[in-house]
Formats: sequence, structure tokens, C-alpha cells
Amino acid sequence: MSDVPPEAVLWNLIRGTLGTKALGIAADLRVADALAAGPRSVAEVADESGADPDTLQRILRALASDGVFAENEPGVFSNTEASELLRADNPYRWREFAHLFGETFYAAVGALDPRSTDIAFRRAQGTDFWSWLATEPEERSIFDQAMEGGQAESADKLAALEWREDETVVDVGGGTGALLRELLARRPELRGIVFDLPEADRSEAGLGDRIAFVSGSFFERVPEGDAYVLSKILHDWDDEPAAAILRTIRSTAPDEARLLVLDSVVPPGNDPAGVKWLDLLMLVLQRGRERTESDWRALLDSAGFRVDQIDDGLIQARCR
Repeated sequence: MSDVPPEAVLWNLIRGTLGTKALGIAADLRVADALAAGPRSVAEVADESGADPDTLQRILRALASDGVFAENEPGVFSNTEASELLRADNPYRWREFAHLFGETFYAAVGALDPRSTDIAFRRAQGTDFWSWLATEPEERSIFDQAMEGGQAESADKLAALEWREDETVVDVGGGTGALLRELLARRPELRGIVFDLPEADRSEAGLGDRIAFVSGSFFERVPEGDAYVLSKILHDWDDEPAAAILRTIRSTAPDEARLLVLDSVVPPGNDPAGVKWLDLLMLVLQRGRERTESDWRALLDSAGFRVDQIDDGLIQARCR
């Protein structure tokens, strides 16, 4: 049982939209970068960012009450361990995530209605999430950068697996190619193909001579390879389209190919689990979903794959 009083449990949820928006504003204004060298007056930070000093002071004061920034003296703020994560050089991309939640996803969350099966993002923006991103290059770039967060840990998981010499790894929906760059840095005997829509934010020159970029839709085709990686892709989709993606891969993959899914597994019980909140975001964006172990087994089996092992963060399967 939690030691938090029941009134505090409710208050922390009720005020959630304010915290999300405040954090997104601080991230977009790059306040953490402005405070990187030490405490500064809110007037200086506001002048640099073009913000109203009074409004910014009240936003930072509220965030500081939860440990994001600290008000050292009236009107003077500094970074904390939490706000340091919002700096532009943080490899986990918290600044980009804060923008997405505080801006891109914000209106769509407000459109969530359990009495309707309409997609909340479409109701808020008038189009589906991916089509919207295709018309917003700056938002697409921020989204792709956010997806780079945590790629080193994902690459560690993949690199620890057994690999044959010169296998080709296809990162389906691979975005910027960051995951394959990290993997090949650890396993230089491999080759890689980043497969994604043509508008994905990337630098092909930065992929190196052992990684190629191929553009296309994973609902239509994928390149041939020895192993297929789906990193945070299938949770974007409900079961029918997710199965369609898997069937596309299975139709091309050699019989001995492996499927490596980097995605969460929803745990049972009532213990705190961020993935259960992420599941609501997937619902909002395009009725995607996070999955339990039994969900994963059923999905993969329906698309022609045999599950070898399921761990939270890495599901291993093979063609059957």
C-alpha cells in the first residue's frame, strides 16, 4: 500500500495537465541549458527566451516545488538533478519528450473519450498522427530525436545476443538509424539496413558504409535480411495493423530469420508501471496498445512467428 494520503493521490493526478504543460514550456524555452552554468535570475532567462518574466517565474516556481529546478532565492533559479535531464545534450532526450507531451500530444489527450472509438488525435488535429507528422517537418524531427533516447541500452541488449559473421540486420521503422549505429559500434561484423518512410529525419552520410537507408512503408514491403528489429513500433498499432506489419516481414524474411521486438511487457497487478500510462498515450495517438506477455504470444503466433523468449524490453521470435 502507498504511504501517500488518498487526497494527495487524487491531487497529483488532477494537476497532471498543469505539470505536463509547464514542463513542456520549460523544455521548449531551454531553461535547463540557460541554467547550465549556475543560478540566474528569471529576468535574465526570460529576456533570452522571449518569455514574460512573471509568467516564467510562476511556472518555474511550480516546477521547483516538485524538484524540477530550484528557487535559490526569490526570482533566482538553478538546475536540479531532474532539470539537468532537460538539457539538449542529454542522451535520453527528455527535452524532446517534454515538448511532445506538453505540445504535440497535449490537445489529443484532452480529446480522449471512452464513449467513442474514434482516434483522439484525429479528432483533435483533423488527421491521423503519421499524416500530421509528414506535414510538420520540425515536429517530425523532434519526434525522431526523441525516439533516439535510450538507444544505447537497446543496442546493448541486441549486441549481447549471438550473431553470425556478416548478418544483415533490418531496423524496420528505424528513423534516424541511431539504434543500428549503436549496434554496429558494438558488433562491427554486422551489416544494417534502416527502413523507414522517406520523411524520417536522418543523415545518410552519418550511417557509415555498413548501414544503408531504404525508404518505404512496412505495410507494403521490407528489405530482405537475417534479423528484423522492431524498436518501439508495434505498440503504435492495434492488433490488426500490428499483425499486418508482422506479416509483411514474414512474407519477405528467410525461413531462418529472427525477429527482435524492443517493446514493453505490461506487468500484472497494481504496482506502479509507467507502461500502463504509456498504453493510454498509444490509445490516444492511434488506438495503439502496450501488451501483456499473453498478448505478445498471440500476436506473434497469428503472424507466423514462434516466440523464443519474452523479457520486458526484448521479445525474441523466429519464423515458423
